[in-house]
Amino acid sequence: MQVRYKLDTCGIKLKLSDWLQMTQDEREAILELPCTTQTEIDAYREYLQQLILEKTGTPVGQLPVDAYPAWMDSSTIPITLQEKAQELGVNLSLEQWAALTPLQRFALIKLSRPSHENKNFPHAIAEFHLL
Repeated sequence: MQVRYKLDTCGIKLKLSDWLQMTQDEREAILELPCTTQTEIDAYREYLQQLILEKTGTPVGQLPVDAYPAWMDSSTIPITLQEKAQELGVNLSLEQWAALTPLQRFALIKLSRPSHENKNFPHAIAEFHLL
């Protein structure tokens, strides 16, 4: 999820086949490289674009970057997330939502999407002490 978070932050669509061509050191690098400030985000995007081009010979896919992603909004719990939590009998409070890190909110949002398999959603709820 940490890498997925960074990919969404910098607007890179990384295919599984691209990931599988990376060495373990390269995978660890994209996990560890900072991707918070605009300068870091730009550098992260450039690093990945170059790495994938070297590995595959084709440019990496681009995704639109949301200027105000839902996981950065600690004052509003997305409806789909609330509904998914309620299916588990969890009433997520605004206080709990605000106490989560952006990465934790990102994970919950991604794991609660209707198009997602959702099998890891209950695990994330438990890991984040929201039960």
